[in-house]
Amino acid sequence: MYIAISGNIGSGKTSLTELLTERLGATPLFEEIGNPYIADFYNDMNRWSFNFQIYFLGCRMRQGLQIKETSGYIVQDRTIYEDAYIFAENLHEMGLMSSRDFETYMKIFDLSANLVPTPDMLIYLRASVPTLVSQILKRGRSYEMGIDLDYLERLNNKYNNWIDNIYKGRVLTIDIDHEDFILAPSIVDDIVEHIKELNAKL
Repeated sequence: MYIAISGNIGSGKTSLTELLTERLGATPLFEEIGNPYIADFYNDMNRWSFNFQIYFLGCRMRQGLQIKETSGYIVQDRTIYEDAYIFAENLHEMGLMSSRDFETYMKIFDLSANLVPTPDMLIYLRASVPTLVSQILKRGRSYEMGIDLDYLERLNNKYNNWIDNIYKGRVLTIDIDHEDFILAPSIVDDIVEHIKELNAKL
């Protein structure tokens, strides 16, 4: 069973991936944090946005092929769809990725998305910008310290629109503002039960 964790920067995707991996004995697929363009991107988004996004797309494509070859539970930290419909699209709308680069990116994405599996369940971690900022500060990644609040808000709006109006698969939404699964382990119990119930029906 393929479970994907979606959410904005700082929403807790990696933490939930780790918890579900432990509880389910799953194979984890973490987001690549060693993107060689990441520091340059946060310093000059206009110059490095295409390189930054293409690198992540390649990583997600590789994970998708791995999912095809893996049995049992699989938990992925962020999906290939978010790279395109949230991040690349937002950069283009902000004028930080040229139309030429965005069109090239989307052609590669369309090909890639057709070659990888669709999640059996997508868990969306919905969080307000103040909650995201609090969690970003807690984890203390230096390249994230200067993230603009308007940028996070734009991403949040993109995420909510994608979940509510575009994505067609099964979605379990967790409101991180009110359901902190780190402080309340029972929330993870409920998620695990939900996953197992769905898996029995697949």
